[in-house]
Amino acid sequence: MTEKIAQHLSAILDIARSAGQLIVDIYNSQDYKAYTKSDDTPVTSADIAAHKLICQRLAELTPNIPILSEEDADIDLAQRSNWERYWLVDPLDGTQEFIARSGDFATIIALIEDNKPVLGVVYAPVSGVTYYACHDLGAWKIMPSNEKVRINIHQHSGPKHPIAMAVSRRQDVASIMGRMNGEWSYDLVPLGSAALKACLVAEGAVDCYLRVGPTGEWDTAATQCIVEEAGGKILSTALQPLSYNERDTLENPNFIVVGDKTLPWDEIVVNKT
Repeated sequence: MTEKIAQHLSAILDIARSAGQLIVDIYNSQDYKAYTKSDDTPVTSADIAAHKLICQRLAELTPNIPILSEEDADIDLAQRSNWERYWLVDPLDGTQEFIARSGDFATIIALIEDNKPVLGVVYAPVSGVTYYACHDLGAWKIMPSNEKVRINIHQHSGPKHPIAMAVSRRQDVASIMGRMNGEWSYDLVPLGSAALKACLVAEGAVDCYLRVGPTGEWDTAATQCIVEEAGGKILSTALQPLSYNERDTLENPNFIVVGDKTLPWDEIVVNKT
C-alpha cells in the first residue's frame, strides 16, 4: 500500500501547496478571524479554510482512507483503533506565528500505516520551501526554484563543540534549557512552527529541537517520517518512541528531535519527565 501512496506523492504535494497558498492569501489580506479553542489554543479562519481544502482534496484522491485533522479531531479511540491507515493533518502549524505575522508557519500532511508515519509533507508557504519523505525513499527538500535536494542529519563533532538547538520564539527558553545538561554548550536557533524546527534537524542545519509543552500527534507525524528518513529520530524526553493512534488522547509527551544518534542523549537530556 505504501508504494501505491508514493505514486500519489505529486498530488499530495500539490494539495499541501494549494492549502499553503490559501493560507498566504488570507495572511496577506489580513482579513481573518481568530478564536480560542476549548484547550486555550488559538485557531483562525485560515486554519479552518485550509482544513476544508485539504480534507476535500484528500477524500477525492483516496476516498477509502480516513482523515484525522487537528481541526476535526474529536474521534473516539474505539473508532480510530480500527484504522489500518489514515491521513493525519495539521492544516496550519504555527497559528500563533500566523497571528504574530512572523511567517514561520506550515501546512502538514502525513500518512500513518500500522501506527507509524510512512509519508510526510511539510510546506512552508511564505518561503516556498517543501520538505517531504516516504518510507525507504529518503528525505527531500524542494526549493522555491523547484530544485530538489536530498537532506540528511548533521554528524556532531563531540562535547567540545556546541549543540545547535532549535527553540521556539514563543516558549520560555529557561524551561527548555533546564532540561539540558549544563556540561554541554548550546547555540540556540529560534523559529516558530514546530514542524519547521524539526525539518531543520532533518536537513542538518541544527543538531536537535526540544519541545516542552502541549502538541498533538499531527504536529510530529510528517516530520517524524522526514527526520527518520534523513537519519534522525523523534523521541519523548524519556527517550521513548512516540505513538500514533494508540491512546485515548492525541496529545504528545514532551519530545526531542535528534540528529546524530551516536550522541549520548540520555546524558544530554537530564530532565526526562
